[in-house]
Amino acid sequence: MVGIVVVSHSAKIAEGICELAAQMAAPGQKLIAAGGMTGGDTGTDAFKIQAAIEAANTGDGVLVMVDLGSAVLSAELAVDMLDDELKGRVAIADAPILEGTVAATVDASIGQSLVSVVATAEGARELRKR
Repeated sequence: MVGIVVVSHSAKIAEGICELAAQMAAPGQKLIAAGGMTGGDTGTDAFKIQAAIEAANTGDGVLVMVDLGSAVLSAELAVDMLDDELKGRVAIADAPILEGTVAATVDASIGQSLVSVVATAEGARELRKR
């Protein structure tokens, strides 16, 4: 199963998104929150994200969901710090963090590929609520 890492500037937001998405996930789905700075401050931490990516890795790839622009920069730095083998199996989605994470989690839970899970997350941009 593709693992999923949720990166938010707020630890509570990342944890809450993971909590919601986990309710729709198959048992064993790796869904890791990497929100806030180490120490509890608001922000993002490349080392925390790197550790989350490594923890989420099952061998099928890891999708990283991000909230704001600087989270992308931290996630990119975290990916650069990974070993080459894992680095090639990580994708950062350009998607709404909540809707994209929920949709991607369902897709990952049924064994879809990293390419499919990324497409599902990014497709959440088009979801209508009414």
